[in-house]
Amino acid sequence: MDLVTSRREHLCETDELADLIAAGDPKLRVVDMRGYVRTRLLEDGSQRADYLPAHKQYAEGHIPGAIYIDWTRDIVDVTDPIPVQIAPVSQLVDVFQRAGIGDEYNIVAYDDQPVSQFATRLWWVLRTLGFHKVRVLNGGLRKWMYEKRPITAEVPDYPPAHLTAHPRPTLRVTAEEVVSLLGSDGITLLDARGADQYYNEVHRGTRGGHIPGARLLPREWLITETGEFLPSEELLQKVEHAGANAADRCVAYCNGGVAATAVLFALSMLQYPNLSNYDGSWNEWSERLDLPVNDPSIR
Repeated sequence: MDLVTSRREHLCETDELADLIAAGDPKLRVVDMRGYVRTRLLEDGSQRADYLPAHKQYAEGHIPGAIYIDWTRDIVDVTDPIPVQIAPVSQLVDVFQRAGIGDEYNIVAYDDQPVSQFATRLWWVLRTLGFHKVRVLNGGLRKWMYEKRPITAEVPDYPPAHLTAHPRPTLRVTAEEVVSLLGSDGITLLDARGADQYYNEVHRGTRGGHIPGARLLPREWLITETGEFLPSEELLQKVEHAGANAADRCVAYCNGGVAATAVLFALSMLQYPNLSNYDGSWNEWSERLDLPVNDPSIR
């Protein structure tokens, strides 16, 4: 498969989605994945993040036919002490089936974030179930609105569907697995956070810095000024410059395993074959004092 074909299998352009909606494509399911990560500064100078849904924003207006999935509850394990960890397979299948997402449907996910990180989170979650017919709206809701395309407050009511899960556990790694991989040949560890966190100029949680050996590849490097994914050749140059090796197993992390999925999505679009998300990410790693940290601010 060439990069042009791979890009089409990952991204849906706004004009294509508009045509599919206008044609009443019965196999289309559009998913609104809007949500927020709000940071606040604590007295000790560290940051904390609040993870929020966007039910109100969805109710006020969304792309016609779109259903809403709450990234903070529907697809996460609310019993896990680590925030926003992926839900068990049984929960995911139940949520998607009740929403009308099944084997025969083609999914287009969107949000209003500059790098579509909540839409790519859905892409990754569905991929862990072995479901591949999911794309991300390039430019998201922002581009859709900029182009003055239709918005509605009408909530669709789709019948339940049947989704067959073929779990792919290697797409997610634990802290213990990351530790076992550190320093190994054939592994590229990618930090999707901003440079300020990577270099411990700011930090969330108990400790700052980054996982030893991790290469910096912020999600912001993947997109244009208007919030679309870079052309594939430019994207390839960016990820190769960051040290992402297509021959390696590439493991991405961020703070909560969400922004990391934007990096994994870009690498998948570039046909990197062996990709994993460290879902616990810095939310877990920072708090576990038994895990090593590289702190560049300490000279």
